[in-house]
Amino acid sequence: MNFRLCSLALIAATAASAQTTSKPVTHHTAATHHTAATASKIPHVPGIPKTLYALKYIDISIGKGPLAEPQKWYTVHYTGWLPDGTKFDSSYDHPGKQPITFPYGAHRVIYGWDTGFEGMHIGGKRRLFVPYQLAYGAEGRPPKIPAKSELIFDVELLAQSDTPPEAPRPPAPQPQPQSQTAPATPANNGAQPAPEAKPATPDTQPKTANPQ
Repeated sequence: MNFRLCSLALIAATAASAQTTSKPVTHHTAATHHTAATASKIPHVPGIPKTLYALKYIDISIGKGPLAEPQKWYTVHYTGWLPDGTKFDSSYDHPGKQPITFPYGAHRVIYGWDTGFEGMHIGGKRRLFVPYQLAYGAEGRPPKIPAKSELIFDVELLAQSDTPPEAPRPPAPQPQPQSQTAPATPANNGAQPAPEAKPATPDTQPKTANPQ
């Protein structure tokens, strides 16, 4: 009798084991539920996507320095042209051929410049094709820049810094050279020097008013 009960218990345990191993265990994670929740399709919209105010560029040379960072002061050499090839400005034409320095992304320059240096390295050169919407707008900047004019810039990123550069100090005044000769003396024309003036002595006698 005991042998039969043991046999039945063994058969039941074997069947339960087979039932357990026949179905793989599924682990439900947040990712699984998230995928199921966002599996809906995006509604179709007919048409071709268009670009609004596209800034285009060509990297002329990749700089060897560090990557340009946002919210820095950039020091840049540049030359700007109109689409017909007219050069309207260049830092090389400034006095002393000095580059310009500006805070990147602070809207101190045209919008095309506030985004046109992304991805550049220090020392790199790039050509920017700036649409008029990102330049001087529909009115332009007469007489140099016509209305609704695209602008083309060649820019070179020279340096970046956390603070603006110090303004150059004016040169110190040069000392005047001293004369090696003695100052000329006026000629003696026989005139005698005036006698020294003596201080006036106060009148010690009391004065009385003259009655009428």
